[in-house]
Amino acid sequence: MKEYGKNIQGLVDYVCSIEDREKRTASAYTIIDIIKQLNPAMKQENDQKIWDDIYIMSDFKLDVDSPFPMPEKELLGKKPLPIGYPRGEVRFKHYGRNIEKLIEKAIEIEDDEEQETAIIYIGQLMRSFHSTWNRDNFDDGIIIDDIKTLSGGKLHIDLEKVKENALFESNTRRDFKVPTHEEHSGKNKRGGGRRRNGHNKKRRN
Repeated sequence: MKEYGKNIQGLVDYVCSIEDREKRTASAYTIIDIIKQLNPAMKQENDQKIWDDIYIMSDFKLDVDSPFPMPEKELLGKKPLPIGYPRGEVRFKHYGRNIEKLIEKAIEIEDDEEQETAIIYIGQLMRSFHSTWNRDNFDDGIIIDDIKTLSGGKLHIDLEKVKENALFESNTRRDFKVPTHEEHSGKNKRGGGRRRNGHNKKRRN
């Protein structure tokens, strides 16, 4: 292992040749301390890695009383498992899968006003993606139709309202946060409305 150098490798080879197990174990601990001194950045949690490294440097021949078990030789050089990629074709590639995920979250929102805010935010994102992909013949109606398609008809916003208020323009962007279950339950406990200040104050004598 090049990061430790030939001197450490020589020490590991020497320790493997020591016949007495107790001396061999004590010498192995000395190597661990030397490695830490040569690499001050290594912290306590790196101990297992250092022990694994000297086992590897010994070609798994080091027989000592270590605080950690010897790693399996078969795992050395073993190829990592392939990374799984999301399955399923993206319906509109110029929008990407994240837009589909946002639409799925927006469908779950029960409050009409919050859902409309989500639709506006998604529409602004889709407009920016669409204009990058195709700047000709652009219309907000295209975005609304695509939202309907991707949501299976579950999300809708009035086209005239979008045009009159320029809702899909970036300068009218609103913050969109998917409400958590706790926020929904908390809202229901409060009765869905806010009380005016002073209504709950006790009258002083």
